[in-house]
Amino acid sequence: MAYCNSPVYGVIFLFKYPTGETRHEVPLDGTFDHEAAQNHFFAAQTIQNACGTQALLSVLLNKDDSIDIGPKLQEFKDFTVAFPADLRGEALSNSELIRDVHNSFARASPFADEARRLATEVEDVYHFIAYTAMNGRLYELDGLQAAPILHGSCEAEEFADKVIPVLQRRIKRYPAQEIRFNLMAMVRDLRIRAREIGDQEWLYQEEQKRNAWKWENALRRHNFIGFTGEMLKGVVGSKLDEGDKRCGEWVADAEAKTKKRFDERCRIRDEADENES
Repeated sequence: MAYCNSPVYGVIFLFKYPTGETRHEVPLDGTFDHEAAQNHFFAAQTIQNACGTQALLSVLLNKDDSIDIGPKLQEFKDFTVAFPADLRGEALSNSELIRDVHNSFARASPFADEARRLATEVEDVYHFIAYTAMNGRLYELDGLQAAPILHGSCEAEEFADKVIPVLQRRIKRYPAQEIRFNLMAMVRDLRIRAREIGDQEWLYQEEQKRNAWKWENALRRHNFIGFTGEMLKGVVGSKLDEGDKRCGEWVADAEAKTKKRFDERCRIRDEADENES
């Protein structure tokens, strides 16, 4: 496939994080490479709910030799190049540019609880980490670890093949019934590859994807509470305009439908209880 000729810069792996687990002195797989933490971009994660953005940047800021990351990200990398991992994490969390981009993909939460409780062992917590090849080696970049984790030699063209067994070993740590994993590849913009080979249909599909992503993100960020309230007021107002009798019939009809749905749920539940017994 033409897709296979597009370079893979790294992958982002999402998994359920074991909240009751303490940090190990040595990684469960691979070895810590503290020298790589100084020679490459590696930042400690200092804030919650930003591990996805940090995983993306862990790949992107280590590929500035093959990707044009733009002047602002290049300036950020150059500014933090001499920092230890913890200060890089603080600089990342305090970057207005990165914070604004991260928040632009946040879901609108008009009823968010300001006193949100911290995660406990009974809650499901998920974490993003990155894998990428740097200087002929395969690294795992996890801001919750002490340093990059080395998983052996790996040239860029070998990355897709060599990262698979590493991921398989990690998944095997979980019970066989655990399937809540996700893997995302960071690749060159596929529109570039489509233009290179002159595949107009593929190019059109990629453009349509981005239009859909833009629309979905706009919906995600929008607060629909005001729209919903106005719509309900309009519906109720139209019923009231029809007169008290018609409004009463409308309410009675709604109550009857609600009761019917409730009775149906109760019937299904009772049948399930009988089958179990």
